[in-house]
Amino acid sequence: MNWITNYVRPRINSIFSRRETPDNLWTKCDECGTMLFHRELSGNLNVCTQCGHHMAITARDRFTALFDGGAFAEIEVPTPVADPLQFRDQKKYPDRMKGAQKKTGEKEAMLVAEGEIGRTPIIAACQNFAFMGGSMGMYVGNAIITAAERAVEMKRPLILFSAAGGARMQEGILSLMQMPRTTVAVQMLKEAGLPYIVVLTHPTTGGVTASYAMLGDVQIAEPNALICFAGPRVIEQTIREKLPEGFQRAEYLLDHGMLDRVTPRTQLREELITITRMLLGLPPAVKGDLPAPDMAHRSAPEAASDSAAEKAADPK
Repeated sequence: MNWITNYVRPRINSIFSRRETPDNLWTKCDECGTMLFHRELSGNLNVCTQCGHHMAITARDRFTALFDGGAFAEIEVPTPVADPLQFRDQKKYPDRMKGAQKKTGEKEAMLVAEGEIGRTPIIAACQNFAFMGGSMGMYVGNAIITAAERAVEMKRPLILFSAAGGARMQEGILSLMQMPRTTVAVQMLKEAGLPYIVVLTHPTTGGVTASYAMLGDVQIAEPNALICFAGPRVIEQTIREKLPEGFQRAEYLLDHGMLDRVTPRTQLREELITITRMLLGLPPAVKGDLPAPDMAHRSAPEAASDSAAEKAADPK
């Protein structure tokens, strides 16, 4: 064996070889083309720091930013029958599901959780557009019903984040049946006198828009989100006319009375806290807490006074 060839040369090559930069350190903004460092982007909730363009964000990342301290408890959702129609297009439906689960690391297209925002207990549900376009199937219907029932049981408001391409075609009429099912679930909240707040994110389309996504007591949208039933391209091809600039975008719908607010993602948490507490008839949230009194640094007269007060208050 030649020790120079087998040991020395590989060692020298490893020292002076060019190190490859990981591909996931930088993200290019789709709107302005700015290259954004991954920590800078995630720290700004996937909003471009240059132009304010809102990029996609996962349901878990959204919940981490929403709940106090990023702490929340996931609520289990009943699992429906798998592939009830034995549907197949280019792939079998179970194969598509496995691919989406592997890609996203999630069980399905909606996540339901409970926790506190601004010390206000809430139930939250969020669709994940990365999972088969956030399509509304039986699981999504079960998730919304579970969230509504939990909210009624715990007497908490429900906040829902929508992001979907519509109903899931692989489940046919069963997916369309989720529209009346989720509408009934929303009605349960209204009859219980509990707030139902909807945050519409890009995109929210199809049967989702025609059901639970537009039934909120307060309708909030992220900037430039596409919100519609039929898309602009379909409408243009049908009526053969050019649509107005920004048609079916969040700002256009706000101007025409379809929405209550258009709020940037970085300001959404504080706004949701304010609106939730207002609808519940609670005082404004406490922005900060004073530190607990340090007993070691208290003066003797103060300690004696408190001790006397405690003895007087104690009936024994």
